[in-house]
Amino acid sequence: MGRLFGTDGVRGLANADLTADLALNLASAAGRVLGGSTRGRATAVVARDTRASGEFLEAAVVAGLASAGIDVELVGIVPTPGAAFLTDYLGADLGVMLSASHNPMPDNGIKFFARGGIKLDDEVEDLIEAEVAGGPSAGLPGPTGAEIGRVRRREDAVDAYAEHLLGTRHHSLTGLRVVLDCANGAASIIGPVVLRAAGAEVMAIHAAPDGLNINVDCGSTHLESLIAAVRTHEFDLGIALDGDADRCLAVDATGAVVDGDHVLALLGMAMDERGQLTDRTIVGTVMANLGFLVAMRERGFEVIQTQVGDRYVLESMRGGGFQLGGEPSGHIILAEHASTGDGLLTALQVMDRMAQTGASLQELASVVSKYPQVLINVGGVDRNALAQSRPIAEAVAQAEQDLGDAGRVLLRPSGTEPLVRVMVEAASQSQAQAVAESLAAVVAAELSV
Repeated sequence: MGRLFGTDGVRGLANADLTADLALNLASAAGRVLGGSTRGRATAVVARDTRASGEFLEAAVVAGLASAGIDVELVGIVPTPGAAFLTDYLGADLGVMLSASHNPMPDNGIKFFARGGIKLDDEVEDLIEAEVAGGPSAGLPGPTGAEIGRVRRREDAVDAYAEHLLGTRHHSLTGLRVVLDCANGAASIIGPVVLRAAGAEVMAIHAAPDGLNINVDCGSTHLESLIAAVRTHEFDLGIALDGDADRCLAVDATGAVVDGDHVLALLGMAMDERGQLTDRTIVGTVMANLGFLVAMRERGFEVIQTQVGDRYVLESMRGGGFQLGGEPSGHIILAEHASTGDGLLTALQVMDRMAQTGASLQELASVVSKYPQVLINVGGVDRNALAQSRPIAEAVAQAEQDLGDAGRVLLRPSGTEPLVRVMVEAASQSQAQAVAESLAAVVAAELSV
């Protein structure tokens, strides 16, 4: 059996890669690993997004947990960050979120949280995988009688998450008009409710999930309808969530996209003014735009860059005690209020900054002037040979010399596909395109299979 856990839980095509049997076994194994050290009965929070497949996977996960002697708090359709919050809030030993985030509807995933709503370390995931494969508990009799786990529906628990979000504001959002794209996902109900309770006027779009339409031509991966709605109805801004609402992208009143780099900059400045930004440091990834890095450096901020993935951002934040981190894709982590990226929390904080300053989102985001960026995916190559290729290394070194301080080159192998991603930033779009195409040609020639 290959490794089950990827960079963000166990994910795959529902009922093909991710079956009911696998979900049951994973949940049972996770219950034994994460609940095994608890004195007395262990408890798990189980939540899901709006995918139709979440219904049978939820049933399988509940069966696996209860059969392992774990009591289950079933909280229904909740954003991923809400599941993490409720795991902590309800004092549970573990949490389970059923979602494939921004992936298409046929996919689904299982994400586990440890006590406190914290993502699992690789070592803990390895223990769960070992249990699934026939670990120390294999063959032992399961609990019976009164020792079997009990299941309780706690759909009112989402109200506690809403109150938590509202408690993070510093200002009323009265007077702000926002279009909220819920991606027909987990925030379709709670999203508009929270923003309205904060005082904003809200037009909710793509907030009618039917189990099949999550992320379909909407949400943070498809901004076209959000941009059109903001422009047509002359709203102050638009917010786009993804299927599980752990990421947030925005558009200003003109329809211009405000991505994670812009958000990190404007929130970092707000937190710094309040004395809440540890060592004036923001944690980002290697995908952060050079324009963001330059803007922060010019204002005396430090940006620590990790490899791509919010789990690596989190690791760096915890290691250094930093309060703010994220990715251009809109995963923004505010450590004071959340243990993972939270799209609704991010939206509230962005709008809170607008309310505080009286400035438009366009004005706030203008602190970052993005450098033109070109990304080319070179397929059909041996991604694992990238690091050993001398011709590619020489081509990259030459490109970096040609670009100087006004550009940047990043080559990285895909974590899941046989391809290498070539990313170039430069002072002009034409230069970025030319350098990226040149490097992509070298990669294709040297690594073709």
